[in-house]
Amino acid sequence: MKRIVVNERPDWKAQAEACGFTIHSMYGQRYWDERHAYAFSLEEIETKLEEPSARLLEMCYAAAERIACNGELMRRMAIPPAYHDAILRSWRNREHDLYGRFDLSYDGSGPAKLLEFNADTPTSLFESAVFQWQWLEDMKQRGELPSSADQFNSLHERLINAIRVLAAPSGRMHFAGMLESEEDLVTLNYLADCAVQAGCEAKLIAMPDIGIDDTHWLIDLEDERIDRLFKLYPLEDMVREPFGRHLPLTPTRVIEPLWKLTLSNKGLLPVLWDMFPGHENLLPAYFEDDPRIGGLGDRYVRKPLLSREGANVTLVNHEAGSGIYQAEGPYGEEGYIRQAMHLLPRFGNDWTVIGSWVVAGQPAGIGIREDDTPITRDTSRFVPHYIES
Repeated sequence: MKRIVVNERPDWKAQAEACGFTIHSMYGQRYWDERHAYAFSLEEIETKLEEPSARLLEMCYAAAERIACNGELMRRMAIPPAYHDAILRSWRNREHDLYGRFDLSYDGSGPAKLLEFNADTPTSLFESAVFQWQWLEDMKQRGELPSSADQFNSLHERLINAIRVLAAPSGRMHFAGMLESEEDLVTLNYLADCAVQAGCEAKLIAMPDIGIDDTHWLIDLEDERIDRLFKLYPLEDMVREPFGRHLPLTPTRVIEPLWKLTLSNKGLLPVLWDMFPGHENLLPAYFEDDPRIGGLGDRYVRKPLLSREGANVTLVNHEAGSGIYQAEGPYGEEGYIRQAMHLLPRFGNDWTVIGSWVVAGQPAGIGIREDDTPITRDTSRFVPHYIES
């Protein structure tokens, strides 16, 4: 794994706008950053990222089984008791999920370490699946990269195939989210386009516009029943809102399914460590009321059970500087876990995290983000990668 300085394409912004990647810059700063790229060997991709991601996913499915069958564990993870039976039913029925993203710390040596699993509503999907592939093809055509350069990226094809299965037998799927969020809209438009390429009928709908009929079907603004609903909206929020009480009753198949509540929670990390202690791709992690947290010493990471984009994560006595480093945010009242300190690798002045995507139960590619701080946030930059021949 190397970070390579490369030339920016002079027309990259125009290309981004043309293909709908309107969030190439956010908060007045560049989000897409192609001034450099990360180079990997094929063996490194296969043995250090792809194979560990497959193993981690299998371990997560085993953890989902344990959590879904254990009401006390679900309560410890702040999953509302009213949904425990529905979660177990959803898991037992093997309701299909679509995708997720492991955040991994890897620097080219040693095993990749799982920092967390974004199992429900991860973004940065379009730039991972489409725009960095377009970058690769352009760079090869311009002679900036060898013609033999490749990329760990089967996201687009896997998403199309997975959506085709999820939408069956009707072939209709609604895609819902907070449409005023440009980042969410880019992701939803992309997934809807994947559905069209899969031969399905796709409709976009705002979350507040979803209704419910007398038989608990979710309906759209035309009172049409929603057969399949992909929602780019957190399950942990839905189950705490009035709308959520309909989820265990509705015949609408909601994606991600309710059992994903067992994985979209930082409580997954101590469960994994308890089930697979010492695994090379895991870090020691414990619920905060577990007396074993003393084994972490005075250097650890404190994470809320429910948190996104690094919010309310605290690094205690990290190597990057003495004392505490904390990202602000609205989370934490549900409780915390502690995880062994394992800082992201630093390339130049940037801290780098690898997002390893899984689609329909299979590893599907990576996306890399950089930040000026050791906590990856919503202001982090996306950097492309390639595989050297």
